[in-house]
Formats: sequence, structure tokens, C-alpha cells
Amino acid sequence: MTAVAAPPHRIRIADQREMGVAVAHFRLMVVMLAFAFVTLLIVLKLMWMAVFAEPTGQGGGASMLVPARADIVDRNGMPLARTFNAWSIAIHPDKILGNRKQIAVQLAELMPERSAQQYLAILNSGKSFVYLRRRALPELVRAVNAIGEPGIALGREPERLYPQGALAAHVIGYTNLDGQGAAGLEREFNKRLTDPVLRDQPMQLALDARVQQALESQLGEAMAHFSAIGAAGIVLDIKTSEVLALTSLPEINPNAPGKASPEAGFNRATLGVYELGSTFKPFTVAMAMDTGYIDSFGKMYDCPKGLKVGRFTITDTHPFGRRCSVAEIMKESSNIGTAQIAAQVGADRQRAFLKKMGFLEPVSIELGERGRTLSPGANWGEIATMTVGFGHGIAVTPLHLATGYATLFNGGIWRPATLMKTGPQHPVPAGRRVFTEDTSYQMRALLRLVVTNGTGKNANAVGYRVGGKTGTAEKAVGGRYARGAVVNTFAGVFPMDEPRYVVVVMLDEPQPTKETYGFRTAGWNVAPVMKQVVSRIGPLLGVAPDENRDVNLTEVLQYVRPEKGK
Repeated sequence: MTAVAAPPHRIRIADQREMGVAVAHFRLMVVMLAFAFVTLLIVLKLMWMAVFAEPTGQGGGASMLVPARADIVDRNGMPLARTFNAWSIAIHPDKILGNRKQIAVQLAELMPERSAQQYLAILNSGKSFVYLRRRALPELVRAVNAIGEPGIALGREPERLYPQGALAAHVIGYTNLDGQGAAGLEREFNKRLTDPVLRDQPMQLALDARVQQALESQLGEAMAHFSAIGAAGIVLDIKTSEVLALTSLPEINPNAPGKASPEAGFNRATLGVYELGSTFKPFTVAMAMDTGYIDSFGKMYDCPKGLKVGRFTITDTHPFGRRCSVAEIMKESSNIGTAQIAAQVGADRQRAFLKKMGFLEPVSIELGERGRTLSPGANWGEIATMTVGFGHGIAVTPLHLATGYATLFNGGIWRPATLMKTGPQHPVPAGRRVFTEDTSYQMRALLRLVVTNGTGKNANAVGYRVGGKTGTAEKAVGGRYARGAVVNTFAGVFPMDEPRYVVVVMLDEPQPTKETYGFRTAGWNVAPVMKQVVSRIGPLLGVAPDENRDVNLTEVLQYVRPEKGK
């Protein structure tokens, strides 16, 4: 069969169709490329604006791209820091269409923190962007919007809010206007809180907001009552070293940190270092027990009315003027007796014990605000050893003291304090042994004696079996001790028959009152705070008062001479 060729006119039509399709494809590609190019330009412009267009306010720069942050919550999930979308009021001075003088007057009426002349200066500045108000209330935003000026910019931006106000402010910290952590955990964990992967997961702390509130409340009342210039307090879990509460007064409001005084921003609990006085004496006794110098609370020491060491004389508030037992030395808080015990331990062993307890370095905690310990250093001779033995000549933070008492009564294991709730993500560290379990156990009765029969009687919260030690130390100012200026501390544990929690409370420069008979010592002012705090937080922590339980005090009472008239 013979093939027949297509007519020429049909071939021409087919060629024309192919050319038409090709042209259409070409035109479509050109349109798509043009669209893609325009889209790319828009994206690049947005990226450029995001990176380089940094609006500046009246007082300095503030990035529009405030990063989102993870919430911070307490151990029970209560929010302590949250991020929310707040209103902001800004203006584009270079895009103003209305009467600038009239707009300046209207702005001054609505936002009187600036005068009409200042607003007019902003409007005439020629700048591209100026913030007028951050965290503006919706009512103000509506009123400003009613001005009707297109150059006014109303926006929503992430803002950090602290719903519990000043509660635990020295722990949580705060952010700056750029949304970056400026203090406390906000600064130390800034990377974690802004991590795109982790910021949807709240950062859970060991703090218990209920315990924190009780501690702050009682310390605040005591600070006001005794006209103290400051206060600090800590509640620590003995077994895990979790910080359940930590406060420093005066307080700071993280929602408005710029309005606080420099004094309020200072964290006395972790940054301030103090000579904490007689609260150190239990450590000295425990060191002597562990090294074999004390084998019984009945061991006797000479306790004259004054002990001359070189050109110094050590004295007691309640002098014995006779030989006294270890139990009596602790009960009456004898400097003379403790100094002799410290001398037996010796400088090298004393320094080694304190080093193992972390006392010779900044306290271990997840905060940047940590004070540097002050110790005798190269001058750690016999006199320094004796004075350190009763808490003078060495300055540490209240948190050092809290971890030290946890070490002494948890079986002898030092663990670093932590603000993070322990669990699979934050296991309890193994720690290191400082004291033997036997020493740890025996010290329970000795410190319970201080509260039942000694200088700490006013700390005895009925049913909670509190044990602990008072400490009154003169403040060093300008290299010399300031007469009449003292730091008073009570370091305690409850319930002492089964130690579970450490509580440290401190008052800075408390004044004598009528109720204290003119005294300003710790037994009169901070010991009662300990009693009040324990009575409030015990039920919150599941510790029920029980007057039928207690430490066996017979092993220490047998070495205490009865007081006259009893």
C-alpha cells in the first residue's frame, strides 16, 4: 500500500500550532520568573528589615524582634514568669500627615510622661520609628488610635510578665526591653528559655511558691518590726538539696526592675557574704568527733571567763567560769569552749573540712549572683583557726550555711544546692562524703538541745522538733567591726528526729526593741522567725506536728549541769 503525503497547507498549520505552544510556554516562564523575582525581592526586603531595621526609642535602641521565651513555673506548675502579647504604641515621624503641634498636644494628654514640646521634638526628628509606650493598656491604645494619624503605629509584641509580682524575684530575675535575660535565672538560662525547640516546654523549678510566700512574709514582718536594713532566708530539702524557697529583702519587682533601688537588687542569700557567727560551732564539734578528739558529749574543757590567746582575749556572752562539757558548750554557745575544740582539730584539718563542704569557693547554685568567700588564706594560723571555729574570720553566704547544715544532718554527704526540680532530667547528684553517718546521727540530739534548753528556745515550734543554732556576729565595715551593727542568723533543721528540711533565716542590722529588753542577739529576733516559718511551712510540706515524738535527749542532758534554782 503506497503512503500518501500530507497536503502542504496542513503541514504549515501544524508548524504554526507548535510555534504557538512554544511561545505560550515561553511567555508563561517569563511571567513565572518575574513573579518569583518579585517574591524574592519582597522576602529579601523583609529579611533586611528584620535584621537591620532596629527602631530606636527616646532612651535608646529596642529591637522589634523580641524573642519568645519559655514559661518558668514552680514545682507544682504555678507560673512564675510568662510571655504574652502586649500592645505597643510607636510613631513614624517621617510619615506624619496631620498637624504635628496638634498631635503632640493630644499625645501629651494621653501619655503625660512627656510634655507636648518633647512629643513635638520627636515628631520633627525625621526618624523612621520611635517607641512611645511599651506594655500599653488596651484603653490607651484605643484612645491613641482615635487620633486618626496614619503615622502612629499600634502593634503587638511579646512581653515578659511575672504574675506573682516580687515573689522569688531574686531567683527568677527579669528581662530587659530587648527580651533578653538581665538577672537571675532569666539571664543564666537565657539560651534555654529562647531555644525554638525548648521554649514551648516550661522550665520547672524546685521552688514551692507557697513555701516561698510564707518565708518572705515572715521575714518581711521581722525586718519591719526590728527595723533591719535587710533580710535573707532559705528552705532546703536535706535529701535532694533542692531549694524550696530563697529570698532576699528588700524585694524587687521584676515587672518594673528599673524602679528598684540598688539595695533591692542585691541578693543577700547568694551574693552577700557575712560572718555568720555561732551557727558555725556545730561544724567545729562535728570535725572534732570525726577526727577522734571528741568521743563523748561529756568531754570537759576549761571555760574561764576569758581565754587569752596571744594579744587577744576570747570571751563568752554567758561565761561559765568553770570546766564545762561539750553539751554545755553548745547549749550556751561558748566561744571559749569552741575555740579550744577548733585548736585541737587544727588549721589543716579545719581547712580541709571546710573545703569539702564548698565553703572556700563561691556557693554552688544556678545563679550568676554568687559571692566570693572571705577566709584567713595565708594567715590561717592558730588564732584564725580558733575564731573560724566559732564563725568569725570567715565570711560566707547564707546558702553556704544551708548546704552545710544539710550535709551535717543528711548522713554526712555534701551536695550542691539546685533550683531545678529533681527528676529524670535533673537527678540528685551523688555528692561527696564529709562527715561519718555516726557523727551526723549524734549531732541531732546536740542541736535539739540548743532549742529545748539553750539559746534557741524561741525557735521551738511545738510538735515540729526543731533543732538548730543561733548566730550573732558584728559586721565588718571598712576592715573594722562596727559596734552595734550585727548580722543575726538562725540555722535550723526539722523534724530533727528524721531530718528533712533546713531553714536559714537572717536579719541584717536588727535594732533592739522593748520586747527584747534592749538585746539585739539572734535568740531574741531571728529565732522567733524560725518558729513562725516552720509552723507555716510544715503542713505545706507534709510534716504534721507531733508532740509525742522527739530526739532522745538523754545522751546529752546527762552532761549538762542543772541551772541554779532548777
